[in-house]
Amino acid sequence: MKQREHNKKVLSIGDYDPLMHGENRDEMMVAVEHLEKSVEPDEMVLFFRKDDEVIRKNDSFRPFILSEASIAVGCPGVLRSEGLEGEGVINTRLVFAGWKDCLLARKWLSKATGFSPSALGSPFLHFNDPVQQYLMATGRTLFKGMEFGGLFRMQVDIECLTTEGYDFCNAEREGDRIVAIALSDQTGWTEVLSGIEIEEKEILERFVSIVHDRDPDVLEGHNIFNFDLPYIVKRARRHKVKLELGRDRSVPEMRPSRLSIGERTISYSRYSIYGRHIIDTMFLLQAYDVSHRSLDGFGLKNAAIHFGIAPKDRTYIEGSQISAEFHRDPERVMKYVLDDILETRALSDLLSVSSFFQAQILPYSYQNVSIRGNATKIDALMIREYLRRNTALPMPDKATGFSGGYTDLFEEGVIQNVHHCDIRSLYPSLMLTRKLGPSGDGLGVFLNLLERLKMFRVEAKEGMLSSTLQSEIDYFDALQGTFKILINSFYGYLGFARARFCDFEKAAKVTEDGRLLLKQMISLLEQRGAIPIEIDTDGIYFVPPENSPDTNLVFRKEFAASLPDGIDVEFDGEYDAMYSYKMKNYALLTRGGEIIIKGAALKSRGLELFQRIFLREMIRLKLHGKDADIHGLKEQYAREIKEQNWPIGQFAKTENLKDSPAKYSEKRAQGKGSRRAAYELALRSNREYRAGDQVVYYVTGQKKSVAVYESSKLISEWDSKNRDENVPYYLAKLEALYKKFAPDAQGELGL
Repeated sequence: MKQREHNKKVLSIGDYDPLMHGENRDEMMVAVEHLEKSVEPDEMVLFFRKDDEVIRKNDSFRPFILSEASIAVGCPGVLRSEGLEGEGVINTRLVFAGWKDCLLARKWLSKATGFSPSALGSPFLHFNDPVQQYLMATGRTLFKGMEFGGLFRMQVDIECLTTEGYDFCNAEREGDRIVAIALSDQTGWTEVLSGIEIEEKEILERFVSIVHDRDPDVLEGHNIFNFDLPYIVKRARRHKVKLELGRDRSVPEMRPSRLSIGERTISYSRYSIYGRHIIDTMFLLQAYDVSHRSLDGFGLKNAAIHFGIAPKDRTYIEGSQISAEFHRDPERVMKYVLDDILETRALSDLLSVSSFFQAQILPYSYQNVSIRGNATKIDALMIREYLRRNTALPMPDKATGFSGGYTDLFEEGVIQNVHHCDIRSLYPSLMLTRKLGPSGDGLGVFLNLLERLKMFRVEAKEGMLSSTLQSEIDYFDALQGTFKILINSFYGYLGFARARFCDFEKAAKVTEDGRLLLKQMISLLEQRGAIPIEIDTDGIYFVPPENSPDTNLVFRKEFAASLPDGIDVEFDGEYDAMYSYKMKNYALLTRGGEIIIKGAALKSRGLELFQRIFLREMIRLKLHGKDADIHGLKEQYAREIKEQNWPIGQFAKTENLKDSPAKYSEKRAQGKGSRRAAYELALRSNREYRAGDQVVYYVTGQKKSVAVYESSKLISEWDSKNRDENVPYYLAKLEALYKKFAPDAQGELGL
């Protein structure tokens, strides 16, 4: 595939810098795999893309452990010991002939020191991924010289039948099966392996064949780790289909893993496929939401609507209706899964570009780049540079507490004509202008790296502004966004206890200086007649002194000029109205009429669907100054509930079973945990529910106060001709939500 010329600027922005890109300049490498050999040394298999073909090269691999010199004495299996320069405590590199020797030495060091390699204060350091070790030692990175469009990406989505009486399909259940696998790739190609025409076994066999014929570098899917791949693997095992998806014809390997994204910790089945990467767009979506906080949910359909990427005339089928629809109109299910795969590809086009560009910089596989935390990524860049310069590493700083960033709320309610200003990379700017780097960084790598990233971002933004082709604009926008993500993580790195160069005193100094600067900015705004509404770490919502464009321009110039050197402000948003509910919870009405909602209090995912829709509509009325219509909106919803006009999905709750019902019963017998509706329903159903199954239920009864675990039914048991949803219960929930956001409301609905 021919590379477009502008994308060669990936490594031509500024001068080539091994600090940023690693010292090895080899291009077009798309994967690296470890080849453990019985005769030393071990090797790494390198995959390079040449046009539409992939060629392989082998390179020798000598794994290593970094340690204090004193503890390395007597360590078994060491091929050679190399001293590192400087005053750092971790001053010795132990090199081994192969991975087995390295692991035996790690075990010996753990026993000799009483520390695991990942423990805080450990006198030795071991990277438990041979690919990461190889990339750090050689300075190689993936995808150099490539454009995102030149990466061969295949999207995968499956549809399954569910045995009658269950809410969600389970691969272990005899009557459940795959009835479609939809595939697409970055070229626009699509194919649906349809259960209308062939049986499940042949669907799986054709899937394997297509993967080998098209030879993608990456397999992508939405929830691919916890649904599609586990389901495919289990059904292939049932049919004795060898799932030879690896470039060496090996089958996928799996190990349980956990991933932290913001405040969420996610357990998942971590699959690896030899010579290929796996990208889960659900993880990318959750990472996106950490900084944007604008999503109502992480499902594919919600995401497609949010980003405006749903296909025209998109086919929608409720998940619980897939099986019935397949028996009634199987072609419609095939259209549905085709639309699913188109949305998955479009979502990946938007969200995986950042990981692609980071892979050109970081010593990680592409798959690992997409799931590593930003502080860990900076740590890898720091350590790679120290090893390149043969310099010893310090011990991490001892963790201490310190105050966070400055946040404040000045106005509540609905405010008209609201503007937003953002201090461009506040903390990074403070670190650079005031030289606030970690004290253990004797080489000055931290601030040098930060400066380089900032310069690269500026040049990428200039490229975006000077470009005329939309493809170039999108490219440079994704590039500058990638650098922004890393730049804004440098402060967090200082306060990350597991970072090799963390410095809690400097982190405290950064936040202290930031708080003082932001308070100064609030004072400057007020002096110029502006009204602050909310400030959150590095951004301020405010009402300008006047709405005249000329006056506004003068105000902005004067305000920007009054800030200290090195601190740049960007006026990046104007809104017709803002509903300020409480700190970090607000809604904005854009000039174009779009509503943006931020904060869990205004879009809680724990609410039933009818509550989420009501809350959004209530906020819309508030922003348009129609508070008087909110009571009428509530009455309209109350009538719909009382007259039982809505489908049961409006009231449904969905819960994933983390434990099997038997395990839940065992815990309850031991007095552990509270009674929960989903598990009680699973136990009462006399069906074979397993951990990982979904239970969808609603509340029944005739009183607004009920014990939910006693008064619930599976949604599959709902009878549209004999409706039994608990009207008083759902009316009370509507009333409580209304009163929460309309505190002057009086009286209750007729219950």
